[in-house]
Amino acid sequence: MPKQDACDLVAGVHAVLAALQEAPATIDGVWIDRDRRDDRISAIVGAARAGAVAVHRVPKTALDRLAAGVVHQGVIARRRAQARPSETDLLALVAAVPRPLLLILDGVHDPHNLGACLRTAEAAGAQAVVMPRHARAPLSAVAARAACGAAERLPVFEVANLARTLDLLKEAGVWLMGASADAPVSLHEADIPQAVAFVLGGEGAGLRRLTRISCDFLVRIPMHGQAESLNVSVAAALCLYEAVRSRSAEIALAARKP
Repeated sequence: MPKQDACDLVAGVHAVLAALQEAPATIDGVWIDRDRRDDRISAIVGAARAGAVAVHRVPKTALDRLAAGVVHQGVIARRRAQARPSETDLLALVAAVPRPLLLILDGVHDPHNLGACLRTAEAAGAQAVVMPRHARAPLSAVAARAACGAAERLPVFEVANLARTLDLLKEAGVWLMGASADAPVSLHEADIPQAVAFVLGGEGAGLRRLTRISCDFLVRIPMHGQAESLNVSVAAALCLYEAVRSRSAEIALAARKP
């Protein structure tokens, strides 16, 4: 296996199995520790064969070298080169969904946080995650492993100009709800629109100025203890699931009406 950019690799049992099950055509090959022969590895081999993906048995030392410090659990897959989904694809996705729920990440730099955000967004039923192409953590093997398969199941749009993409989403009828500690309205007091994108900033810096002013309104997550802020993935979970809760309450209320 030739040396690859970290963004081309998927490492770890759950991440590799999800990639093979969800999008086998995107996987060029799978490399497995030749000494591992257990049920989880058998499942990966079976998924690879079902997707016509080549499987290579190699020494663990070779995987260690290729993973470059990423915990691989004895298995690595390599992605094929693919065209990035475009803003046009994003707008088409939004138009096809009656009540789109999106997560927009403005400069998350920790790949573990990025992966956790993807996992949370997929679990909450969000249709996509949007983030700038530059000045943020890459969608690397570390992020993919932290996402536990969500990186393969959830559309992720990497855009060249985040402010322009935000304007296009607003034109498409999506309300932008930015999270900021100094916002005047609490998340739990806000009316969450039917079509909404939660916009969260990176670790420490929060929302950048242009991103902040692009939001339709800002909300804060109420803090009742001594902590001044939350991890971005935790904040994403609270925001997205508040939207889920709000929608469920609306459906229940409508069902009770005569």
